[in-house]
Amino acid sequence: MNTLPNILRQSLKRKNLLVMTKKVMKRFFDKKNAHSSRENLAWLEEHCMDFEDLAKSLDADLWEETLEVVEKIDVHANTVLNSIEHSLGGGGAYPFLYFITRYLQPLTVVETGVATGFSSYAFLAALEENKKGTLYSSDFPYFRIPNPEKYIGIVIEEKLRGNWNLYLDGDEVNLPQILDKVGTIDIFHYDSDKSYSGRDFAVSLVTPNLSPNGLILMDDIQDNSYFYDYVETRQIHEWNVFNFNGKYVGLIGKLKSKRLEAFDLEL
Repeated sequence: MNTLPNILRQSLKRKNLLVMTKKVMKRFFDKKNAHSSRENLAWLEEHCMDFEDLAKSLDADLWEETLEVVEKIDVHANTVLNSIEHSLGGGGAYPFLYFITRYLQPLTVVETGVATGFSSYAFLAALEENKKGTLYSSDFPYFRIPNPEKYIGIVIEEKLRGNWNLYLDGDEVNLPQILDKVGTIDIFHYDSDKSYSGRDFAVSLVTPNLSPNGLILMDDIQDNSYFYDYVETRQIHEWNVFNFNGKYVGLIGKLKSKRLEAFDLEL
């Protein structure tokens, strides 16, 4: 893969150049962590719990459904990715996302970071099964490969895309546009710019729009202490840390099931 020409080609687009420049600047002038990397990792290890155990305690049948759907996602996605000449990587904690979306029955889901679309696929499959809800996704093309836009969400089946709104100009442009279109947000999943300031920008912007029982999910919280700092300084009471394939996922909020509430009302 000839990386440099691809980067230069993408940078010729003015709106891309601005985003790319900011990404580079954050590598050198990012906000300072309140805790060291060692302190952060120790804290994550201390508070980490097993998501599968939690899911089974909440709804064992739904967790079994999740495993079946995840297997289908993996088979379909791997078939698609194996047909592509570029190595685009795999997905994040998408089993969590499917389960949580089915469990909470959200109307509005917002995510940052799509890449090939494993997480988006999980959200959309769950929303389809729920028979309600819309996904709004923010991303920025991976500028190291040619024609990167065509690979964003490539693993997502066409039949699931009806409830999907995709924005491709980077979080600083996309998120304000998304917030103009949605009311309250039930689930916010952050998996894009892993810098401290990138996380801070997105969470600060989105938090006022969270519904009363809204959740924030954040991938790769081992990369810096933003999640640790956030729950500590704001004295957040409802939060969890999970491990997925050697990386940490943070959750802010309480898993309160609308499915079970509806069942109770019927009784």
